[in-house]
Amino acid sequence: MSKLEDKIKGLPQAPGVYIFKDAAGKILYIGKAKSLRKRAQSYFNRPLDAKTQVMVSKVADINYRLAPSESQAEILEAALIKDYQPQYNIDLKDDKSFPLVKITSEQFPVVSVCRRKKPVAGDLALYFGPYTDAKALRQVMKLMRRIFGFRSCKKLPKQACLYWRLGLCPAPCIGKITPEEYSSRIKNIILFLTSQYEELIQGLSKKMKEAAARKDFEAAAEMRDQLNALGSIGEGRNHSVSFNELEDLKNLLKLDKLPERIEAFDISNISGKLATGSMVSFYKGAPDKNNYRRFRIKTVPMMDDYKCLSEVVRRRYARLIAEKSRLPDLILIDGGRSHLLTADKELKKLSLQINIAAIAKPPREIRDNRKDNIYIRGRIKPIRLKSDTPALNLVRKIRDEAHRFAVKYHRLLRRKKIIGK
Repeated sequence: MSKLEDKIKGLPQAPGVYIFKDAAGKILYIGKAKSLRKRAQSYFNRPLDAKTQVMVSKVADINYRLAPSESQAEILEAALIKDYQPQYNIDLKDDKSFPLVKITSEQFPVVSVCRRKKPVAGDLALYFGPYTDAKALRQVMKLMRRIFGFRSCKKLPKQACLYWRLGLCPAPCIGKITPEEYSSRIKNIILFLTSQYEELIQGLSKKMKEAAARKDFEAAAEMRDQLNALGSIGEGRNHSVSFNELEDLKNLLKLDKLPERIEAFDISNISGKLATGSMVSFYKGAPDKNNYRRFRIKTVPMMDDYKCLSEVVRRRYARLIAEKSRLPDLILIDGGRSHLLTADKELKKLSLQINIAAIAKPPREIRDNRKDNIYIRGRIKPIRLKSDTPALNLVRKIRDEAHRFAVKYHRLLRRKKIIGK
């Protein structure tokens, strides 16, 4: 069980779907969670009913898939259960108990929620689900309607309704959209309902560029808005962009694998007082705020950035070792080569071989606002990247978040010192 427990400890505290497998690799159960790690741990630290105990006794491995939000995890869960039909997902294999999304087979298909899939001869409609959380499904339907717009009326009216005026329906009833254009929307909705986000985003991006190239700026703007709306799901992270940034960073630093978990450190003080440290955690290019940490400096009486950094790095990773928790794939330090060497020295004391890099602005006399210096092990001179480099965009984003978090904590301590609360 220790190997499984270690894997569970390494799960992200983020929304998604967890997949329990037996020793032969057969899927036993698929479930959704607001926090994958907490949900998976709950199976092993609380009393369970008899059926669940039997299922858990067979679990030998666990996989997961992230989702932008809890409601998106609901969609992904239903799609995976429909595909794999796990033995212990009794409820969601029964289409009669929970709502489904129905897409009719008309020229301009209706998208709606139905309670039961009726076996009617000649029914060519598509069904997605079932979904256990009706409230979450309603939120998803509202989101899909805002992003894509679709028809919901059972019979096409002779004049446009309020939904068209609100921008929630493309009004096929009065010829505002062609069957081909509407069919493209339906295909995007299906990709959304089956959680194929990367394919959806890539397809929309390609079509937006094609529309702009032929100077169809209205269509390009509509697709741009759809992409922005998709990007706003789950703290504004676009999965395709995140992957590109991580892949570019992996290649830049010559890492063995994609740096999915990145932890970044910053030290903050004002006039040498109330020194604090902060650590932010990013998972697959997105902030994992449940794993952010604050450090009140304990062992450095006078302000010394390097000693403060040493203390914070030492405390963080000594604790992870003691807890047998998963270590990050990459550590990012806000500072120059000296800061990098300082943090690396503490890692060596702990016998840890974790990838590490530092980011700093170049000296003032050669400063170029479009570039930053990236320092890595075994290289004296920094790597300088232009601002349009995906890796640099990600590194800057993480560095800025670490700085913001550190300053926020420092201000909190100052406020407590001044007013006592």
